[in-house]
Amino acid sequence: MTKLIVGLGNPGIEYELTKHNIGWLALDQLSFCNRLAWKEKFKGEFATYSNDGEQIVFLRPQTFMNLSGESVASAAKFFKVELQDILVIHDELDLPYGTLSFKNGGGLAGHNGLKSIAKIMGGNGFLRLRMGIGRPVHGNVSSWVLSGFHGDEDIVLPSYLKGGADAIESFIAIGFGKAAGKFSKKSYVL
Repeated sequence: MTKLIVGLGNPGIEYELTKHNIGWLALDQLSFCNRLAWKEKFKGEFATYSNDGEQIVFLRPQTFMNLSGESVASAAKFFKVELQDILVIHDELDLPYGTLSFKNGGGLAGHNGLKSIAKIMGGNGFLRLRMGIGRPVHGNVSSWVLSGFHGDEDIVLPSYLKGGADAIESFIAIGFGKAAGKFSKKSYVL
């Protein structure tokens, strides 16, 4: 059996350290990150990892957020991964900054990356690791998700990203249900 773990983000140096790219940033903190050999394919970058005989495929779509589904569908088809065996790590406006929460299916909360995946994959029954970025007090959502981390956000970012990586590793080691229980609305804010 194969699992597909997708970190959402936007390609390009100008988006590298933005809230929208928190899925990519979390993947970079995996304890075995330096052992992953990333290759270009599936309109993205992918790497494989073996966990007790189970194949884990990591994917960073390079299509820009609103076309993420093209990359996910291509990788899922190639590796024969079912919808329910896909975990998507993404930024979440509806959770306070620094909060992690697993979710199984459900609404897409207007997230363009999730909407693209659901549309192309034919359903929203995939798993998610929601990484809270909060909502802007002033200004619009587009500017907010494409902004960087400032002040207190920046201070707690390393521990928050490490927490995201720990949640991903728990998902791999103990499965969705137990990982979801362990990381249910867990906060990394000081």
